[in-house]
Amino acid sequence: MYPTEVIELMVIVLIIAVIIIISFFIKVKLRKFGWSFALVVLVAYCVFYFTRPYLIDAQIDKKVEWLEPYLEQQYPNEEWEIITVPHRERGYKHLNPYYIGVIFADESDVTYHYWVENKHNIYQVMYSTDKG
Repeated sequence: MYPTEVIELMVIVLIIAVIIIISFFIKVKLRKFGWSFALVVLVAYCVFYFTRPYLIDAQIDKKVEWLEPYLEQQYPNEEWEIITVPHRERGYKHLNPYYIGVIFADESDVTYHYWVENKHNIYQVMYSTDKG
């Protein structure tokens, strides 16, 4: 587990524990509501935890769709390859999946990284090279 996942898990466990502890101090009729609410919070977190990679993939696909017309407008006679972070594979989870890499055909050893907020706000934030 990565540190952010541990922190998220600790926060969820703390929230559920607080809900259950509070439910012990209320009336019996409301106690079942407290336990049910704790169960709903747990199920909602589990659903979010397992669907988050797919949500990230959908956001990245949309951002790539916005980046392509921008590149066509800025570099009309160039050829490029778009690279995204394979965040669901081992060894890549520590990288930000929202940085989209672009490798131009005439500069194959340089990767330009773009940050796409929406279709009107696209920024080149950094570049990296294969050379040391």
